Amino acid sequence: MNARRLTAVKNTPMLNFESVTLRYADGTQALDGVSLQVPAGQFCVVLGASGAGKSTLLRMANGLVKPSSGTVEIGGLRINPASLAQIRPGIGMIHQQFNLVLRATVASNVLNGALPLTPTWRAMLGLFSEVARRKACELIGSVGLQEHHLGRRVSELSGGQQQRVGIARAFMLDPPLVLADEPVASLDPQTSHEVLTLLKRQAQERGTTVLCSLHQIDLACEFADRIVALRDGTVVFDGPPVLFQPQVFDAVYGRAAVARPQAVPASGRAPMPMPAPGVGVPRMAS
Repeated sequence: MNARRLTAVKNTPMLNFESVTLRYADGTQALDGVSLQVPAGQFCVVLGASGAGKSTLLRMANGLVKPSSGTVEIGGLRINPASLAQIRPGIGMIHQQFNLVLRATVASNVLNGALPLTPTWRAMLGLFSEVARRKACELIGSVGLQEHHLGRRVSELSGGQQQRVGIARAFMLDPPLVLADEPVASLDPQTSHEVLTLLKRQAQERGTTVLCSLHQIDLACEFADRIVALRDGTVVFDGPPVLFQPQVFDAVYGRAAVARPQAVPASGRAPMPMPAPGVGVPRMAS
């Protein structure tokens, strides 16, 4: 049971945004001419302040938001109303607020990840195949949950455990692309690190492409293969974490950070030092 038919062909990016713009009826510009190609297997993190366009970009990637202009392609297939039924089973989603059925069990929530390829009548009766049930159990174990969690209601789990369920659900069909929208925004630092470690490991084991929005710079620099930073709907930085130096901060957030002592996160990696006020910072992209 998988959705690998969307795997990008040779020399074609898994995810391609071509000059995408989104303007709302009131004149608000959410995205302004963003072009971005994400190759297969890359863990790409999108950084930016609130309102920069991160969530809008991810919602465009699964067809929930239609660009005012420009195009979005998944594995070389352009997103449009006619192609969504083929594209969406190949996209796993991980949400900030988990989007789980709280009254349902852990096993049921993970099995819901197979719904795109399950006949409606079987889904309504909970008649998932034996293959799907075995896959759900394997995934639940792979994200660090135990056998006794299978029958527990999701409402009884901690936030970190709920997001582990969300990760397992996202990989239920072995999608070639996973979109993670602020997956650790509501978690504490230690749990955030654990969840991102699980997400990256699951992706690496399957060769899955991940587009993940974050606001924690230290986590982005630790887990990303590539960082794309947005400001006011435009790309202002695009490169590997090693190039995301302190002077880039102002280009992304529009201000210099005040230098101050910072706690070491659970990962054991000290946060990246930020420049003091007044330090000039060049824009990395226009």
